[in-house]
Amino acid sequence: MYIEHIGIWTSDLKQLKAYYEVYFGGKANALYENKVKQFSSYFISFESGARLELMAKTDLEGNRVLENQKDKVGISHLAFGLASVEEVTDKAYQLRKAGFTILDGPRITGDGYFEFITLDPDGNRIEVSTHATHSNAL
Repeated sequence: MYIEHIGIWTSDLKQLKAYYEVYFGGKANALYENKVKQFSSYFISFESGARLELMAKTDLEGNRVLENQKDKVGISHLAFGLASVEEVTDKAYQLRKAGFTILDGPRITGDGYFEFITLDPDGNRIEVSTHATHSNAL
C-alpha cells in the first residue's frame, strides 16, 4: 500500500501551483474543472512519484494557518527530502530571498536530520530535510 496523493484546499490555485513548481520541482497537469460543483484542481507530480492535489471551489471558507499558531490536531506538515546538507541550505536561502518565512532552522535535529521549516503561500508548514550525514561539511 502507498499514499496516492495528499489534497490541499487553497483560495489561490495558481499561486500555490506556481510555488510547488518553482521551489520544489513539481509538474502540474492541466487544470481540471467541474463547473457544476464549482470545483477546480491541479495534480502536482514530483520526481519521486509523490503527488499533491491542489483544490479550489467558490464557497471555500478561509482557514489560513498563522505563523505563531500553536500545534493542533491534524496534518502537521509536508516534508520534502533533498540529497545533501548543502542542498537544504541552498533551498532555505532561495525561499528566504523570495520572501518566504523560515520558521525554524536550518538546523540538525536530535534524530540526525538537517532541516528547516517554512510556510507555503497558504500557511501550510513545509519541512525540507536530509540526513545530516549527507554532507562532507559535517
